[in-house]
Amino acid sequence: MAIVNNGDVSVVIENKHNTPPNMAASVVTTARSIATGKVSHLRFSTGDKVETVPLFTKKMEFSYKDGEDFVFVDPETYEMTTVTPEIVGDGKNYLVENGEVTMTFVEERAVLLEIPPSVTLEVTDAPEGIRGDTASNVQKPATLETGITIQVPLFIKNGEKIRVDTRTGKYMERA
Repeated sequence: MAIVNNGDVSVVIENKHNTPPNMAASVVTTARSIATGKVSHLRFSTGDKVETVPLFTKKMEFSYKDGEDFVFVDPETYEMTTVTPEIVGDGKNYLVENGEVTMTFVEERAVLLEIPPSVTLEVTDAPEGIRGDTASNVQKPATLETGITIQVPLFIKNGEKIRVDTRTGKYMERA
């Protein structure tokens, strides 16, 4: 959700409900300001009023990286949206050309980016497994097309496509 905090619109990244003994319940939130990008921790008591701001989401496709920023395209209107690295976060490790993401907007400005739970990536560098090293679940490091290095089974070779869990960054299966 997005809220108005001291006249500034902020996106709630995380919230936690606190009920300490002998005290009133409260909600502690972590919110990022849309204008400045600054992250702040806010505490709201039971009687506090909070003004919310409407959010809307769109399916977008990653197009290319422009310096530090990332450019996404709306597949229906071909409208381009440039997003800062702070909003993309660790998702940059899983963005490939034409890869689909869900983008959340507040007042026509991109504020959150959701990567699918799994993506298919090509292995660009995977050293050969050591012959005879066949104990159960032995793994080796492999570099993927986005530059991220993950652990994969010994049988994975250069050029193969694999599925990666974007939440944990772990190998799932061959694609």
